[in-house]
Amino acid sequence: MPRGARVKSKSGIYHIMLRGANRQEVFHDDEDCLKFLDLIHLYKLKTEVGIFSWCLMSNHVHLLLKEGNEDVSATIKWIGVSYVSYYNWKYRTTGHLFQDRFKSENIENIRYLLTVVRYIHQNPVKAGMVKRVDEWRWSSCRQYYGTHDERRKLLDSDYIFEMFSRDNILARERFIEFNEMANQDECLDHHVDERRLTDEEARDVIKKLLNEYEIEIAQVKSLPRLQRNEILKKTKKIKGLSQRQTARILGVSKTLISKA
Repeated sequence: MPRGARVKSKSGIYHIMLRGANRQEVFHDDEDCLKFLDLIHLYKLKTEVGIFSWCLMSNHVHLLLKEGNEDVSATIKWIGVSYVSYYNWKYRTTGHLFQDRFKSENIENIRYLLTVVRYIHQNPVKAGMVKRVDEWRWSSCRQYYGTHDERRKLLDSDYIFEMFSRDNILARERFIEFNEMANQDECLDHHVDERRLTDEEARDVIKKLLNEYEIEIAQVKSLPRLQRNEILKKTKKIKGLSQRQTARILGVSKTLISKA
């Protein structure tokens, strides 16, 4: 059965989530993150899309945006295709990188809009990557806090600040208080996987293992079966590393790891 068309948001505002296929990693280093942000900036200029919040995690992306002069699906598709082209060139790999269809939800009121901004910024904290929202480099939080000069000018923060106060200083103070408030927010049915190691720790130990073979993380899924299984068997012996994490980082199925 074909999938139905997305219901258009009356406000034009959407919460978008792009996830790696099979929950695989899509960002392996700082260069990858910077490239993705450059592409968002490029298509922001082309389509006049408004950006209210963003966060890059190892295997998924959150964007809170307002549709510009092009359909939001087309904008996200262009960003995704451009990044995949860069990724495949850099890591000498082929095939799908992102899930076929990105997730989205319509934002139709101010209360939920602010909830999603906070949810996106708290994503790295709830995933156990950092202790404070402003410690995560790859989100819009630091731009809101005024502690980082964003050269790309991705963020349209005035739209959000005006909901707290017309006075810029007071608006920022109130925003920070709201942004760090404890909550049980859940958006897009996204739940953080429980892990014994953080993704950063898991990625590091896998990279050390792969150094023995002189290959990159992105190349593992394309290896011959016997060589790939040899590596997967070794990952299962790493203390504190779950098979779910390994599958997500290497871009292979959990079943494949179990059978290795």
